[in-house]
Order: sequence, then C-alpha cells, then structure tokens
Amino acid sequence: MPWKDYGVLEERFRFVDEWNSGDENMAELCRVYGVSRKTGYKWVERYEMRGMDGLRDLSRAPCYHPNEVTEEVEEEVLALRGKHAFWGARKIRAWLLQAHPGEAMPVESTIGSLLKRNGLTVSRRRRRSARPASEPLAHAGGPNTVWCADFKGWFRTGDGSRIDPLTITDAYSRYLLRCQAVKAADGLHSKPIFEAAFREYGLPERIRTDNGAPFGSNGDSGLTALSVWWIKLGIRPERIEPGKPEQNGRHERMHRTLKQATAAPPAASRRRQQERFNAFRWEYNQERPHEALGQVPPATLYRSSTRSYPQRLAEPEYPGEWERRRVSAGGQFRWRHDMVFAAHALDGERVGLEPLEDGHWRVWFGFWELGVLDERAKIWRPDQWAKRQRRKGAKT
Repeated sequence: MPWKDYGVLEERFRFVDEWNSGDENMAELCRVYGVSRKTGYKWVERYEMRGMDGLRDLSRAPCYHPNEVTEEVEEEVLALRGKHAFWGARKIRAWLLQAHPGEAMPVESTIGSLLKRNGLTVSRRRRRSARPASEPLAHAGGPNTVWCADFKGWFRTGDGSRIDPLTITDAYSRYLLRCQAVKAADGLHSKPIFEAAFREYGLPERIRTDNGAPFGSNGDSGLTALSVWWIKLGIRPERIEPGKPEQNGRHERMHRTLKQATAAPPAASRRRQQERFNAFRWEYNQERPHEALGQVPPATLYRSSTRSYPQRLAEPEYPGEWERRRVSAGGQFRWRHDMVFAAHALDGERVGLEPLEDGHWRVWFGFWELGVLDERAKIWRPDQWAKRQRRKGAKT
C-alpha cells in the first residue's frame, strides 16, 4: 500500500532514517511501509540531495509548455496594444499573422489573458443590440458601388474651435476615403471635400446618406444643391429611412471607432485634430484588421473607380419626344399658362417631361424622378402618385 494519508512527510523521514541505520535491507523495509523498491530508493536519494525539502511532493506541472508565449511575442503584443489602444485580442492576432506569415501565434484567448494580466483591458457590460438590417446594403457588391457619407457629431477642440468631421467610406471595402474637419456642415464646405475624393478615386454609382442637410431637404423632391450636382455627375443619391441609422450601420460603426481613437480628449486646435484624423485614416485603411473583411485592412479590397471625374459637367439629356423646360429662379418652370414648382435646388437646370396617358406628364431631372404633373399644374411625388393610382384602380 502507498504512504499513509496522515503524516506523509514524517513517514518518509522515518523510512529514510531506518534505512540509514543499516538494520534493514531495502526489500524488507519497503514491504513494511507498503511501497515499491523504486519508490524507496527515490526518497532516499532525494533526502541525500535536499534534506527534508526533498521529501515533499513536487509540482506535476510540466517544465515546458509547447504553446507557451515567448518573451519576444509577448513584448510585441504589448507594444502593439500600446500603439493601438483600442485593438482587441482578435485584431492583434490577425496583425501578427500577417506580419509573421507561417509562424505559430498565440490564440485569441491567450492574447486576451496577456492583455488582462498587464492591466490593458477593461471589462464592459454587454448591451443588447438590434438585429442589423440587410437592406439597403445588399447591392454593395464591389468597390465604388455605394459610398456612405455623414457628419460625425460635432465637438470643440481645446482652443474652442468647433469640429464637424465629414466622413466618406466605400460600403463594400469599408475604405475611409475622407475624414475632414469642415468649418460648417453645409453644402458650401462639403462640396470641395467630395470633389477632391472624386478626383482621387473616381465616381461611385451611389452615395448613401441620411435625410438631413446638406444631403437632403424636406421638400417634395428631397433635392439639395449637393445632390443635384451628384445627379449631374451620374451618381444616384440614396437616403436611409428617417430614424433608421442602422441602414447605414457600417458607416456608423466606423464613427464609433473614430470617436474612440481621435476625440477623447479633443486636440488642442483644429490643425492638431486634423492631424489625428489623418493618422487614424491611414491606420484604419492600411494597417487595422477589419473583422467584417476577414481580418484584413480595407486597403486590400478597395480599388479606384473606372469612372473618372469629368473635366466639364454636362446637362442631362432627354428622349426626343419629351418636353423640356428650364427651371427659373424660385424653383419654378412654365407649363402651358401656369408656373409649376419643381425644387429650389433646380434653379437654372433643365427638366424633362415624359408624356403619360390622360394628359399627365412624368417630370424628370436626369434619371431622378420628381413626380407626375397633373392637369392642375401640380407635381405629385412618385409615392403620392402611386397611392392615387391604387385608389383609382380599387374604385373601378
């Protein structure tokens, strides 16, 4: 039988003491204590080497772990976290795998434990989130299919300057095309930023925004000077539903990362704040692994558009059988003996009127449908006209 459960250390010492007395041989002594001769010799040898401490049980943990993080990797993980304060274990591991292809790297849980052990993580309460909508993002199937634009909530720098960051991203690759502090969130200050992006990257097919100025208006057409310019460039304005920011969720998620990295605390001046934005944009595009992209940075997926920014802005063309009218100051055009209101943003632009049945005309600005003109010289919005037609069909 093995050593007795009580006084194990004393039992082992008595065994060694009796062996050292020379009165008993090893085989007989081991039979008395109920242990094997191998065990007996082991404790004698340990006692001779270390005394009483040698009779204590040793740790069974292995001296070497094959998956143990090396000191070099640990230092690199801590340095990476120090440089990118908001990168978690998943992004750090993805970066390490890209930086050291073919080498074994610690798993996410190991990196997370390493960060926690060094006091670099803070536990936070999980918040319930709504299920993300799949529309209207389903058609963003390649670079420059859809760009997303918005203003990040304004704040002030240390010297009191107001910062309104205008951000533009490519919905497919998440590439941050622009992150620029403008003096005011209006069309006058926004247009040069979009023009610079168009000249550098070409033209997208659509630009998705919310419904606020300078992207949309509360008029029936929803057009602003900025969106009219986009339409003339062949870009379709695409607006999310009011009160549903999740329809532009990819852009909103980028804004949360932008705020964490650049706005707390604000920089001392507008110039210093823009330097932060520029540094964030480079890191976000070129270096930071993106989970939704399979842990690669957006620059690996983004390509410039094949549609270049034109040297001259052309007027919209309409089929030969359509009527054409020039919109005058005040957003109106003459029709028969009346003045018809189209949109203030269309001042000086040419609209086309497509003939329909019963003396009605569908009014277009380029490819953008303004509505249907009835015999009373009133333009009904497309959704209003469709509802009237459904009611008319139900009555008949």
